[in-house]
Amino acid sequence: MTEGMGPAPDARTAEAWRAFGTRLRQWRRRAGLTQAQVGARVGYDHTAISKLEHGTRRTPLPLARRLDELMTAGGALLAACEAAEAEGAGRAGEDGVGTLPPPAPARQGPLPGEPAGGTLLAMLPPDTVLPSRLPSYGLMCPVHGREGCTVPVLADVIALHSAFCSLGPADASHPALDIDTVHALTALLAVCLRADEERAWPGATAVVERTLHAMLRWMALPAAPHQGQLAPLAAEYAQSAGCLRLLWGRNATAMAWLDRSLVWAQLAGHVGTEVAALSDMSTLARLEGDGPSALAYGGAIRQAAAGRYWAGAMSDLYLARGHAVRGDARQTLAHIDRAWSQLDRVGEQDETEAPWLSVASVRLRVESGAAGALRDLAAATGDRRLALRAVGAARSALGLLPPGMHSARMLFQIRMADAHACAQDSQAAIAIAGPVLDTTEVTASTLLGQELRGLHTRLAARHDNRPETDDFTRRLAAVVR
Repeated sequence: MTEGMGPAPDARTAEAWRAFGTRLRQWRRRAGLTQAQVGARVGYDHTAISKLEHGTRRTPLPLARRLDELMTAGGALLAACEAAEAEGAGRAGEDGVGTLPPPAPARQGPLPGEPAGGTLLAMLPPDTVLPSRLPSYGLMCPVHGREGCTVPVLADVIALHSAFCSLGPADASHPALDIDTVHALTALLAVCLRADEERAWPGATAVVERTLHAMLRWMALPAAPHQGQLAPLAAEYAQSAGCLRLLWGRNATAMAWLDRSLVWAQLAGHVGTEVAALSDMSTLARLEGDGPSALAYGGAIRQAAAGRYWAGAMSDLYLARGHAVRGDARQTLAHIDRAWSQLDRVGEQDETEAPWLSVASVRLRVESGAAGALRDLAAATGDRRLALRAVGAARSALGLLPPGMHSARMLFQIRMADAHACAQDSQAAIAIAGPVLDTTEVTASTLLGQELRGLHTRLAARHDNRPETDDFTRRLAAVVR
């Protein structure tokens, strides 16, 4: 800069955006928000918010308006942005060159479309029974937590859900989210998860995703007290939607919901939901044959919940499964042993961070995960001893299942049957898997169908010249192809 002259036009523009960034940082801190929290509420990554605060990126006026509303700045942020825009416009008028590029929005990919349909009452099973109190089925009210609270009756839940979902995307008001609505939405998710587990109910996905789309509209509103109540519940809904999509073989849309669940779980500070989402992401990657990603997601579990023994056990299980499909016996067995060693240190307080452990305990998850990893390793290596260990783990997991978990029971039965097939005991495999095919309609794309496909592969390769084996293998082929 020449002595006695003002800053050059490009320097003036940069200074104007730095001034805006300083104001943004001041208002954010005054509002008690982190960069990540601001980013999640306006649809930008926290790194983009950091660049705005440092003045290295220009802020579009629509975003400035949303930030001003979010932090109740009374127009101060919008005015600072307009001043910086005016400085930049002057610079562009001088040489035709614009200012800094706008920040790219983060996590704005399209999500699964909102399901069509009638009222909530028409979507629910006719014998729906709501829990009378929360917590229920591993879900806690985000307001009252473990101390518990009462759930409205079904007619009121339907009315509250209808009012919640009726919010239009252009509604810029600040509606209050009453506590009864929070209770109703939490109880409704518990009903969907329990019903799907007990009867493989496809309608659960539609109810969960319709509610999620309403939550997206609410979360897009300017800051209000409902944000703190909705973020943890939205994270639970999104993780559940991803899990339901996974079970029904809709892997791409499952990953989209799980990614959104991570955003909200981190915003809410809910490590249990974050671990559940990462666990499902590891499963999805493994099912898609992406071993490195399955291992990466499994390792991220430990990082998300450092120092927690329950999360360490979960991380080791998913790492074991990732290594097993690659035939790495040393790594697989080491991670299974580590999962078991951490299990002994898990206490009752862990359910505070991960309430879903009350539905299926850490011990059950370790047994079932070890069974899957050992079965995969036996299939990859042909080691019969590993297959017999998988049979024992699957049997233990079945013994630990609480009543009513019908879908998990069928999955564990097929896993045990497949382990028997890996151990070259076709007759035991058929005896265990036969009742599942006799009583259940199974499709190839579902998670259960994927397990059956592996069993078919093992039985088809046996060629033991038994008519019953050939007949059962043909029945399996009709399901999995």
